[in-house]
Amino acid sequence: MAPYRVWAPLARQVSVNVAGETIPMAPDRKVEGWWQADGRRARAGEEYTFNVDDDRELPDPRSGWQPHGVHGPSRIVDHNAFLWTDEEFQAKPLSSALIYELHVGTFTAEGTFESVIGKLDHLKRLGVTHVELLPVADFPGKFGWGYDGVNLFAPRHLYGGPDGLKKLVDACHARNLAVVLDVVYNHLGPSGNYLPKFAPYFTDRHHTPWGDALNFDGPYSDEVRRYFCDNALMWLRDYHFDGLRLDAVHAIVDTSATTFLEQLASEVDVLKAHLGRHLALIAESDLNDPRIVRPWEIGGFGIDAQWSDDFHHALHSVVTGERNGYYSDFGSIRDLATAFETSYVYTGRRSKFRQKRHGRPPIGLTGHHFLGYVQNHDQLGNRAQGDRLCHLTTKERARIAAALVLTAPFIPMLFQGEEFGANSPFQYFADFSDDPDLAKAVSEGRRKEFGQFGWKPEEVPEPGSPQTFERSKIRWDEMEREPHRSLLEWHRRLIELRRELPQLTDGRLDLVVTDHNEEEKWLFVERGLVSIVANFADEPRTIPLRDGRPTNVLLASVPEGIETTDDAITLPGNSVAVLGPIAEDTAQALFRSSVEVLSI
Repeated sequence: MAPYRVWAPLARQVSVNVAGETIPMAPDRKVEGWWQADGRRARAGEEYTFNVDDDRELPDPRSGWQPHGVHGPSRIVDHNAFLWTDEEFQAKPLSSALIYELHVGTFTAEGTFESVIGKLDHLKRLGVTHVELLPVADFPGKFGWGYDGVNLFAPRHLYGGPDGLKKLVDACHARNLAVVLDVVYNHLGPSGNYLPKFAPYFTDRHHTPWGDALNFDGPYSDEVRRYFCDNALMWLRDYHFDGLRLDAVHAIVDTSATTFLEQLASEVDVLKAHLGRHLALIAESDLNDPRIVRPWEIGGFGIDAQWSDDFHHALHSVVTGERNGYYSDFGSIRDLATAFETSYVYTGRRSKFRQKRHGRPPIGLTGHHFLGYVQNHDQLGNRAQGDRLCHLTTKERARIAAALVLTAPFIPMLFQGEEFGANSPFQYFADFSDDPDLAKAVSEGRRKEFGQFGWKPEEVPEPGSPQTFERSKIRWDEMEREPHRSLLEWHRRLIELRRELPQLTDGRLDLVVTDHNEEEKWLFVERGLVSIVANFADEPRTIPLRDGRPTNVLLASVPEGIETTDDAITLPGNSVAVLGPIAEDTAQALFRSSVEVLSI
């Protein structure tokens, strides 16, 4: 293996502690700012720390394993030692994906990588194609969401470390499930963050909600970018991940002519071509800026897809009736119809919540550049009680929401337990017991933050309490009882319908036609020969259909009370139906119709 190396461009002296010996390191004559221990090669399984000037016993910024936690020594990992069995696996393209987001620590009672494997067959039967893991880079404490990671190259030691993660990815691939990893490149956690002791990874030239920004555009930023690009490539290459979800890219401050995101996307493209595998980058951004998902060859950032919060907010506010906080910008069925047609609701119009104009039109982009969802870790966990949709509305409206997500022209995403209406909340939990002042600040900050939503401070669970963490764990036995069993079956049938009908996986937004009536509370969405009709009113509604459209009910959320004529459908209150043609081979009939539409 290679010699011990570390980047410390401003240090006067650096040494490595390994096997009870302190070994001086010398500047690398070929690469400025790097130090290495000449004559002492690293060995798999060795534990070591660095000394940088007056700072002693520091873990490696590129540590591959922190078996004793973020404050302990690093351990060498030999990535060639794991025996993979996924040589024949190839991830499905994002355009055909159904993504399932999960948090390893709460997905099972055990909360480990290997325990997730026992639930993969359930996801496969559901129709999931991509499993998305919340961040697994090691973070302090016994529990947390993972967004306070500090050892970005080291899989969470309490989840099972490097081999545990590889076993999970390999098991997913054995079931033809791709795996996406959530990574955080906009900040690091405050506890256990030793990067500033090595080099100027951060800059006070820019500021973020977490303090000084990462140094992506100032002096020494070339190596900072290299650190994060190498991290991304490691997950894709050494752990066989099929994609990365980039957390809150709007919080990455970068004034460079070629941004970090562009560099990352181009390097992933190179790796994709070299490995011959489908690799994808998915961004979280609240900018409503289509340049993020435009190819870098035409001035975009080159990211494959991004989360669509506007679609979520529009759907959530209609289904639940909430209008507080950022939901004050939404609430009309018109907004929901707009989201179906363009993904962004705000394309330059003024936002009341932001007190300014927001967004720009995503002209020329397809729905395959956007993820559609009604629940995710943020939208649950950033509520005072971590409420799920089933806690906020009726089961009838929850079924409408599921139908609209799974028939929308976007890449659908579900959050763990959503498919059966899990009762367990997903609350914000973070164990900073090793830093009482930080734990207090986080607790007080959460309570203050929720004031804009009108939630009382005493309603906010204590983030550092083990009960908050345990309360958020999925209870899988619920699936066998009502109403959970019926909701699970509803999701399965919707997913099957999406898979069978080409019109429902067609991402062309210019072919989406909508109609709505704000007063009568109904929405109509036409996708080629398939129509989705939703009634949000408590009373039956008669909804007009366009001339010549198929009126056969392919799937409905209510068993009776639906009436159709050649030009209208009557739906019971709080229900949804999917209409389309019935043919001996519906899929082929719809494909032929799609070709005809495209030729007009």
